[in-house]
Parts: sequence; structure tokens; C-alpha cells
Amino acid sequence: MKRASIMLVILGLSLTLIAPPITAQDSLRLTGSGATFPFPLYSAWFKSFSTKTKTITVDYQGKGSGAGIRDFINRTVDFAASDAAMTDEEISKVPGGVQLLPMTGGEIVLSYNLPGNPKLKLPRDVYAGIFLGKITKWSDPKVKAANPGVALPDQDITVVRRADASGTTFVFTTHLSAIDEEWKRGPGAGTTVNWPKSDKFVASPKNDGVSATIKQTPGAIGYLEYAFAKFAKLEVAQLQNKAGQYVSPGGEGGPAALAGVQLPADLRAWVTDPDGPKSYPISTYTWMLFYKENKDAKKAAAIRQLVEYCLTDGQKLSSQMGYIPLPDNVVAAVRKASASIQ
Repeated sequence: MKRASIMLVILGLSLTLIAPPITAQDSLRLTGSGATFPFPLYSAWFKSFSTKTKTITVDYQGKGSGAGIRDFINRTVDFAASDAAMTDEEISKVPGGVQLLPMTGGEIVLSYNLPGNPKLKLPRDVYAGIFLGKITKWSDPKVKAANPGVALPDQDITVVRRADASGTTFVFTTHLSAIDEEWKRGPGAGTTVNWPKSDKFVASPKNDGVSATIKQTPGAIGYLEYAFAKFAKLEVAQLQNKAGQYVSPGGEGGPAALAGVQLPADLRAWVTDPDGPKSYPISTYTWMLFYKENKDAKKAAAIRQLVEYCLTDGQKLSSQMGYIPLPDNVVAAVRKASASIQ
């Protein structure tokens, strides 16, 4: 370890003062778990933060939102992350209170594996019908009608869905419930739902599992966070929004959708079917979960330092990695709320 030396000349005598090295006792390790939706971004944030601070290390495991919330309630982590935030019932299980902070936004995309990698447009009733198990062939007349001139194979559709309790599933099924009455009355919304019983529905854990299964399965379609599709080089569909327009992810559609969200005092809000011709239809914030009362004051201070880093340097990475930076007013609200972490 390098030691800083300061040379002093006092009355002609040279004295060397050795600054004490940073000891293991001075370093802190923060552990977190939960959502895979923001995992690529969080990994980059935490690595950069740990490098910058040198004395604070952040270890985060992408296990899925449901697993993260369980770890958080059981106090086996210092913080957690969830695309579904937390319910009032879950919050009530944490003595001392919970501070939920939206830290970034993202888009859920529909990726597929078809010969020739065609660019597809999917109307609202079509993608709802696919996940209800009602549209079972890529050559279905409704799919063809939305994609004139595209060579669609007479091939079975394999639907890839999450196997674990997932915030990505929560956001996706909440959107389907908002746009399709049959879905609302049937599977409904949740981190887990009762999917149609079919041998053409395949379950995979986490966003990267869904991504890998789509890539390995001809005729597959599945829902996942945009960054995972981007890094896996999967095709993504243009989805029809509430205004009837087809919008691609990764552009101005996500920010346009979140611009209309009014965050309440508890900072929990979802946009289930955004208005506006430019809005991408399945966009969401994703939250980090913190204890308001921490047993270790040094850890609480380190967590507040981490949040500040994520709100400043961290936001600059968001759009580069396929996520949506927080608007200035949301950054201000999150910074103010983070003071409750003690």
C-alpha cells in the first residue's frame, strides 16, 4: 500500500510524517439483491462507485424483484431493488419503515426469433392475443395484416415468460390488464400470474434467461427489459400505443411515456397505458428499497452517498445503456426523500 509522506523542515531538521494507511476497519461493504430489469445499469453504477470511493464496495445480485423483496424483509441485505416497488402489506413487515426511491426508467420490449429477422409491428390486440394463447401461429391473419410485405412463416409461436416472481412480469401484466379486458379478468396483474396452460409457453428465470431462451428457440417471442434485448442483439417489435401509433423502444418513446407520470409522496407510480402519439406503451420506473432505520450509522451514510452518485454521475450512463434517465424534478424528489435513510 502506498503511504503519503509530508516533509517538514523545522529548525533545520527534516521530519517525515507518515499518513496512516486506510485499514480494513475503515472499509464498508453494502449488499443488495432484487430486480434483474436494471441489473446491467446497476452493475455499472456500483462498480464505478466502488472504484471512485475506494472504501465502499457494493455487491448486488440480480435475483428477481420477488427474491429481492424477500431478502429485504428478512434483513439479509442492506438494500434491494424491485420494478414492482413494494406493496403496503410488504412495507408493514419492515420495522422502522421503508424508503422507496425510483432510480431509473426503462422499457419492456417484445423480442422474437424469426427467419431473416424481419421488423415487426404488433397491434395491441395481437400481442395481448399471443400472450393469452389465442394467436398461436406467426402466419395468423392478424399478424399478417399488421405487417404487409413481410414473409411470415407458418410456424408455431413459442411464448417465453418468466419463471420467477418478477417486477418485469408485474409491469407487463399490469399493462396487458389495462389494454385487454380478457387478460384483466383472466391472468390479471402480478409478479407471478396464472399463464395459459400450453406446451408452447416456456418459463425461464430472470431477464437474461428469457433473452437466452428466445435466442435459442426458433419462433419464440418473449417480454424483457430493452437493455437485455439490445445487448443480446435480439429483434424488438414496434408496439401500437394508446394513440394508435407504432413506436420502437430505445428512442424518445420511453421518456415521453414517463413525462406524464405524477409521483405521489411515497414515490410509487406506474403508467399502465400512456397517452400521447410518441409514447412507448410499456414504460416504467424501477425502485431501490432502503431501510429508514439502519443499525449502522456509517452504512446509512454510505447508502446516502451511493444514492447521490446514482442521481448524478449514474444518470449519465442511463441512456447509453438503454435506460431512461430520471427527469430533473424526479431527481430532486428522490434526493430529498433519501435524507430519511438514517
